[in-house]
Amino acid sequence: MTSESAKRDGDVKGTIKKFLLRSINLPDVEDDEDLFESGMVNSLFAVQLTTFIEKTFGIEIGADDLDIKNFRSLNAATHFVKSKSAATAS
Repeated sequence: MTSESAKRDGDVKGTIKKFLLRSINLPDVEDDEDLFESGMVNSLFAVQLTTFIEKTFGIEIGADDLDIKNFRSLNAATHFVKSKSAATAS
């Protein structure tokens, strides 16, 4: 999926959710479920998630963005992508 198609579809959350479910092999994940606290993911997966987000949505994740709160849950990651995309478009 390209950056434009992911944004055009308007389904940032769905795209991230598919990646999460495929990567951590779960049937489902709640929107606000804390992925790290639950033990579903670890710091290595956080690197995979940030790489996926950068490539899929065409955004650059800087050192200041590498805060666990940006990737703690599906909703947090979705909000982060939308915020970064809006800032990039400005």
